[in-house]
Amino acid sequence: MVKALSIDIERVAQSRLSQVDFKNLPFGRTFADHMFIADYRNGEWKNLCIKPYGHMPISPASPAIHYGQAIFEGLKAYRGQQGEALLFRPHDNWMRLNKSAERMALINVPEEIFMDGISSLIELDRAWIPGAAGSSLYIRPFLFSADEYIGIRPSHDFTFMIINSPTGAYYAAPLKVKIETHYTRAVEGGTGYAKAAGNYAGSIYPAMQASAQGYHQLIWTDGKTHEYIEESGTMNVMFVVNDMLITPALSDSILAGVTRDSVLKIARQWGITVEERKISVKELADGLKSGAVKEAFGTGTAATIASIESIGYEGIDYPLPPPHKTGLAAKLYEELEGIKHGQRPDPFGWVVKM
Repeated sequence: MVKALSIDIERVAQSRLSQVDFKNLPFGRTFADHMFIADYRNGEWKNLCIKPYGHMPISPASPAIHYGQAIFEGLKAYRGQQGEALLFRPHDNWMRLNKSAERMALINVPEEIFMDGISSLIELDRAWIPGAAGSSLYIRPFLFSADEYIGIRPSHDFTFMIINSPTGAYYAAPLKVKIETHYTRAVEGGTGYAKAAGNYAGSIYPAMQASAQGYHQLIWTDGKTHEYIEESGTMNVMFVVNDMLITPALSDSILAGVTRDSVLKIARQWGITVEERKISVKELADGLKSGAVKEAFGTGTAATIASIESIGYEGIDYPLPPPHKTGLAAKLYEELEGIKHGQRPDPFGWVVKM
């Protein structure tokens, strides 16, 4: 538990803000001036502080390095019309962080540490929130084992941190993706629903092979039979089939995306028929061949809505109709961006002002 939520703040001597080209913000390469740190030691949270962003000491015996005892989250802050910071569904990210922590045998992060850590950082680095369309301040909370012990067991000590990164659009153009039926991202009973570091490490090599073939991303299939669609490398996936929006049902091998949930809620509010169910690779391939699949897109915090222009399967690329402003993906993107920037009504109460 937290005795008293007091955060020690050490400000940077000289901000790096003037060195940033806000017209060119590739994802994950530029970082704001400060970072938040909280330690869990001897059964309690302590040493809550904000320091200048920079390298940090870590034991070479840390289980985070040796055994992947680390999890993370991703959310965004947007610049409001009055200069305020608008965060999209941060409490959902906090809850999902702790769901991941439970699965990976890590400590739960109290809500006040998560939220106050973000708000304190935002207060210091508010000027780092970009104002251009399609840009945002990407917020990366993460938790890892801080034990100094080489051995497979639950850890006792942990460190929770938050860093911020101003960014532009994650994908600049529609994606060419490939259905992966050999390599596996996650299996039933595994850690696929958690945002665990190792989940992503194991996906890099197959993604590299796909990239060499001209694809931007993979669409993963179930690890048991490779007969059913699951998710993409950085996104959940959705398909417009005739007049329905269809997406794989959540399971313990699919991440419960916050953007995924937001899209489904908006679509249902609009009166669109939504189906969350198993989607077989054969069903998708047949729909692509027949033209029943009108749109395909990914949903995620980094990408928001990423249109897919073609899907590769068994050596054949199936093109989709070009993305159009009147298409569902475009409409959903505009609605979400409007809500996030405070320009459209927020009927679900998703936006938190800071």
